[in-house]
Amino acid sequence: MQKVLVTGATGFTGGYLARALNKKGYKVRCLVRSKNKAADLDSLGMELVVGDLTDKESLKHAVKDIDTVYHIAAVYREQNIPRKTFWNVNVEGTKNLLEVSLDAGIARFVHCSTVGVQGEIKNPPASEDAPYNPGDYYQESKMEGELIALDFFRKRGLPGVVFRPVGIYGPGDTRFLKLFKFISNGKFRMFGSGKVLYHLTYIDDLVNGIILVGETPGIEGEIFTLAGERYTTLNEFVQTIADVMNVRLKKTKFPVWPLWVAGAICEFICTPLKISPPVYRRRVDFFIKDRAFDITKAKKVLGYKPEISIKEGLKKTGDWYKEQGLI
Repeated sequence: MQKVLVTGATGFTGGYLARALNKKGYKVRCLVRSKNKAADLDSLGMELVVGDLTDKESLKHAVKDIDTVYHIAAVYREQNIPRKTFWNVNVEGTKNLLEVSLDAGIARFVHCSTVGVQGEIKNPPASEDAPYNPGDYYQESKMEGELIALDFFRKRGLPGVVFRPVGIYGPGDTRFLKLFKFISNGKFRMFGSGKVLYHLTYIDDLVNGIILVGETPGIEGEIFTLAGERYTTLNEFVQTIADVMNVRLKKTKFPVWPLWVAGAICEFICTPLKISPPVYRRRVDFFIKDRAFDITKAKKVLGYKPEISIKEGLKKTGDWYKEQGLI
């Protein structure tokens, strides 16, 4: 029975992954900052180890006798998080875990990056070879973490692989809750043409791909993009949400630039006060930047095969929002 370590197991992706590995028969150890937030993992028979990525000493026990490390934990992109916080966890914390894993003789280190390291996609769909082009502190920190991981994998002898997830969603995650709400209550407005490309990955498909990255032999030092079977336009994306929520979508479109200006003004006022602005420029990216990716490499090398269609995945997500009383 192989023993694996999952970081970020109290989060959305890490939690799904830990449960899937546990169900598959792996002996799962979870790195957590507090056992109180991981009672459900404990109840499933997973081992909990308290530690922090920024505390290297606390990680040494976490990797002891582990075969595979699945490094999912990260500080995620939110407004008003200082650059230093991203760096402490996503860069220095990743380096700490890589170093103790190398010393412990880990057989496979699976590093979760993000397609955000490639920023706006100029010639979609983008493959793994598209250039780095991070657009904010979060993406910059994930790029640096990825580059450090690749250095360990390709030059320092730690067997490891990088995967980049795309647009993760599904029951249990609230990333798209605001969008679902606005569409459901008729307040959603389309800014711009709606013809930009959008790509999603249903959580079950993503987890299956992550496990393939952990299990497939002979792929050390490689990078894999994990995404849904197909991308879509933003118009189709929001229309599908309207369809699964059984509401009529307003067809009127508005110019983007006033929204961008409003975001800049809100940031100027709110940032010094350390409050989250109601509108900020990064949100405008949703309407103007292409996000479409090529998963040919993952299909050919890993045998990755996403099975949940966009409509089915959005229906499952919307139903969960309703069940939880969030909509």
